[in-house]
Amino acid sequence: MNSAQPVFRALADPTRRDILLMLRGSQMTIAEVAENFDMTRAAVKKHLTVLSDGGLITVEARGRERVNSLNPQAMGPVRDWLSFFDEFWDDKLSALQSAIEKDQSK
Repeated sequence: MNSAQPVFRALADPTRRDILLMLRGSQMTIAEVAENFDMTRAAVKKHLTVLSDGGLITVEARGRERVNSLNPQAMGPVRDWLSFFDEFWDDKLSALQSAIEKDQSK
């Protein structure tokens, strides 16, 4: 399996992306995350598990609670994958610009 696959799987769901945005500002327990959604705590836990499997969050046990934190370094595979397309389109747009400039100089 591609090492980036779990990250992309985690990012594929809008609820999980919303959770990541919430965690960018602070650590949250499962209950605190669940307060922000119209779904069961079990459903939120499943989303958090997928995020954890993708490495996008870390989970720390504090007594009986599990505290979730954003792990921004896990976005590296996404950034690397997208950078290929940045370079691809930069090359294509540069070639187009050169062709237009060449045509205009005629």
